[in-house]
Amino acid sequence: MISIFDLFSIGLGPSSSHTVGPMRAAYECLTGLRERGFLQKIERIQIDLYGSLALTGKGHGSDKAIIMGLSGEMPETIDPDKVEGALQQLTDTKKLKLLNEHQITFDPVHDIIFNSYITMEKHSNAMKITAFNKENQTLEEDIYYSIGGGFIIKEGEEVKVNSKPPYPFSSTKELRALCDKNQMSIAELVMANEKTWRSEGEIKQQLLNIANIMEQSIVRGCTTEKTILPGVLQLRRRAPILYQKLDAQDYPLQKPTDIMQWLNLFAIAVAEENAAAGRVVTAPTNGASGIIPAILQYSKKFTKYSKEKDILTFLLTAGAIGILYKSQASISGAEVGCQGEVGVACSMAAGALAAIHTRDFDTIEKAAEIGMEHNLGLTCDPVAGLVQIPCIERNAMGAVKAVNAAIMAVAEGGSHRVSLDEVIATMMEIGKNMSSKYRETALGGLASHVPIC
Repeated sequence: MISIFDLFSIGLGPSSSHTVGPMRAAYECLTGLRERGFLQKIERIQIDLYGSLALTGKGHGSDKAIIMGLSGEMPETIDPDKVEGALQQLTDTKKLKLLNEHQITFDPVHDIIFNSYITMEKHSNAMKITAFNKENQTLEEDIYYSIGGGFIIKEGEEVKVNSKPPYPFSSTKELRALCDKNQMSIAELVMANEKTWRSEGEIKQQLLNIANIMEQSIVRGCTTEKTILPGVLQLRRRAPILYQKLDAQDYPLQKPTDIMQWLNLFAIAVAEENAAAGRVVTAPTNGASGIIPAILQYSKKFTKYSKEKDILTFLLTAGAIGILYKSQASISGAEVGCQGEVGVACSMAAGALAAIHTRDFDTIEKAAEIGMEHNLGLTCDPVAGLVQIPCIERNAMGAVKAVNAAIMAVAEGGSHRVSLDEVIATMMEIGKNMSSKYRETALGGLASHVPIC
């Protein structure tokens, strides 16, 4: 049973599996070496990336994230404004201070190896960290898998399990039975589970902080003076220009499409911040990090549902739906394509938006099911390996779908033919059958047809 705070984690863009996960793995590996008294004995470090990490690692900034992790930085606390300066210093000096304690010679060009056509059997996002002493003997060799959403698993170790909460669930059927038996809403049940690990006050404070950071990422994306996103595509940011146009409009809104324009703006602003390696909330991944903030901001700006209670209900319910996907399937684009990122985020947001309108389980499930059903088969084919095309627009499309799914479910009532468990199982089956070139490798789809000039 995982916590919703494992799904909603604060970090840097552009990718939870390719940036956040590798940074955590590098930090964890060196922390373990330090605890065993080996840190000061390290003379050289070599990082090998495999599969999707190797194929799209450059575009996703995996090498930069690993360097920062080796330096002692973590996604939750790193200052994004200091990253470029630290990387430039390494380029100039070829010196890296491991965990900010022990300095070694390190050249990313030679010491980070992209094994583009080797894929590990267990997961496409794999990395090997090898530490050598001054005699060039191996001190440590660890393999980590970045399994989506910033989660990592070390080869040979059991998955860390949280203390058992009072109402454990891994399927919609189990969640429904627990809610019915205990006369709880989904949000109330998740809150009770989270109190296994934190006080209710801490849970509320952290959730409100997450909502605040989501809103900050929208504001930064709308008001930044940086006009071009990093990378070979030299893609122009759209959120600042769109924001200026919309903000200049008179109220009340004149056309039905005006709300959709704002919804697009909110999602694009966050997605562009993520693409620029800004601070965002993994929800449940970085590649799909614009959808849930967009729906929250939509609710705050255009509906009566913006009170603290509504924000908590929204995030607790979204977290429950995310747990269902994480338990039964995957949220890794490298494993199941973008249906596991944008599709899951859309499903989470749709169910959560329905939950602040009604406690009815069937209606919330229906909204979440619709949100995923119409993202089934969505491929992950980032052009040039960057989280820009089609990822930024895809966040906007996912946000619009989420609102529509919630509207349909609430308007029609909870009766539905397809269950959420069935659509989750379908998503996983499609992901397994999907050609590997459509799973975050930049070898197929748009990535192979859009020329890079």
